Amino acid sequence: MLDSPRAPRVREAARLQQRAARSQTGLFLLEGPSALDEIVRWQPSHLVDVFATDAARERHGALIAAAEAHAPVTAVSERALAAIADTVHPQGVVAVARQAPVRLEDALSRAATAAHPLVAILHEVRDPGNLGTILRAADAAGASAVIVTANSVDPYSPKVVRATTGSLFHVDVAVGAATTDAVVAARASGLQVLAADVSGEELTALHADGSLERPTAWLFGNEARGLDAATLALADRAARLPVYGRAESLNLATAASVCLYESAFAQRSM
Repeated sequence: MLDSPRAPRVREAARLQQRAARSQTGLFLLEGPSALDEIVRWQPSHLVDVFATDAARERHGALIAAAEAHAPVTAVSERALAAIADTVHPQGVVAVARQAPVRLEDALSRAATAAHPLVAILHEVRDPGNLGTILRAADAAGASAVIVTANSVDPYSPKVVRATTGSLFHVDVAVGAATTDAVVAARASGLQVLAADVSGEELTALHADGSLERPTAWLFGNEARGLDAATLALADRAARLPVYGRAESLNLATAASVCLYESAFAQRSM
């Protein structure tokens, strides 16, 4: 059993809390039995290492055994696991996995040929919770891909991974492209580009004229600044969510979820 937080393998895994180490190694951390279960079910070949306490092995024996068919499982003490984990109260299991980003062109090509073509393009989204929630909502709404453009938060950071609750393994995720390149590639793949922005038409107007039924890439901007004029001009149309109550606005993740679901509803009503 690895007991010391200073053990070389523990310290090596703990380094993956940092973006520089994730970029250098192409690896990332998964915390908790739910995340381990998702990668075992959907992308088991990307599992590299598993660290588990004795209590976790007793509680999740079948899951640990399934993981062990794809990667070594190392017994660790609670204090060693705490050194690896990003959370204050880890759930007894932390895994190391290979990142699996998809090329922008491949992600859009697959999306364009899906039964209901729907993509999210994220422009300089910086909050891990927002990115993780949007990725989860995109998965739930049946989107094929999420394009995380340059200057956005790392989709493989521990906080983002936790917020996706496994959806990271269900949809194509492309990273690092310039927003202009992502929009141009989306349009070349046959997708209209709709920007979510307070300056746009009410979303109900796009629903009424049938625009939401078309293959779509939604463009979402930074939490604080939204979309600058040059980026907004890249879109075919812009839409805003009407506010019927007294709320000043909706946060990015909530607004993105509504937009994606409105497209999903419209595409399935045809």
